[in-house]
Formats: sequence, structure tokens, C-alpha cells
Amino acid sequence: MTTPQTPSEPGVPLTFLVATPHLRGTLFEGAVILLLEHDQSGALGLIVNAPTSADAAELVPALGEHTGSVAWLGGPVEPEGGWCLYPEAVGLPGELRLCPGLYASSDLEVLCAVARAGQPFMLVMGYAGWAAGQLVAEAREGVWLWVEQEDARLLWDVPAKDRWQQAIAALGVDPGRLVAGGAQA
Repeated sequence: MTTPQTPSEPGVPLTFLVATPHLRGTLFEGAVILLLEHDQSGALGLIVNAPTSADAAELVPALGEHTGSVAWLGGPVEPEGGWCLYPEAVGLPGELRLCPGLYASSDLEVLCAVARAGQPFMLVMGYAGWAAGQLVAEAREGVWLWVEQEDARLLWDVPAKDRWQQAIAALGVDPGRLVAGGAQA
């Protein structure tokens, strides 16, 4: 498990990628992805609206009885690796503050501390990754809509099944009017 090299700075909004109909029939159909890193070398994000049927403790026995949380599918890359998303810092190395009320870590010790503290958390297995320039090219093709938000309410206050609709609504877009393909000038 690795932590992104470019942490979010305070005051920088969260970026969510919202799948368009172009992705119908793929793993990313209806996906909402929290973008953790995006620079000239590529991008990394976590699907945040795909809960699995597995309990987090089934996948990470070190959690013991300190769970009850389901595991989430974060993407197809390194599905054996996990990320923890949680609302309050636990004061350990490896924590990445994304915005007020949202931290991320791929460190097992942090995950266990979060669980012991009784915090809500998302154990997200795997991630979505893009090579250099790939995400920008996909956005130009109309594959992703970019939604920026100042806080993590979409994760903590909106049920997973409603996150895609809420993210689209934040843009003021009628999902029924979205079509596959991108705009070309």
C-alpha cells in the first residue's frame, strides 16, 4: 500500500470523476471516483460508490472485532491493496489530509487505529489508475465529468447508491440528456 506523492493542500477542493454513459457496460459504469493524484505522470483515484458484500474484517483480519464496515471496490488496479478513507486524523505517519473531514491512508497501522477509535471509515480495495495524459484524453472524449466539492459530504452523508446522481446534480446536469462521446470543436 502506498500513499500518493502529491498531497492535497488545504483549501483545494476535492475532485470527483463522474462516469458518463460512454462507460456503460464497463466496470466504471455509474462510477464516482475520488481523484487522489493527477499530474504529468498519470492519475490515481478510488471508486467511492461500489460497496462489496465482504466485511472489512474478512479482508483485513488485523481489524478483529473493530469493524462492521463493508469493503469497497476502489478499482481494478492492485485489488489486493487497500486504502482507508476516514473523517478524523489519528496522528500516525502515513495520513493524508484531503480536506476538512476527510483523510486517506494506505497504511495498515492507520486503518487499525481508525477502527479502534470507532470512526466511520471506508476500506477501499484497489484503485483506478491512468497513464500520463490518459485521463485528460478520456475527459476530452466525454468519458468523465469533473466535479469539485469543498468537503466530503458526498462520502459521509450520501448513500453509495445515490452518489452518482448527487454528483451529477452538483453540476446542474440532467443525466437523461447525457450522451456517449465528447464534444469536439
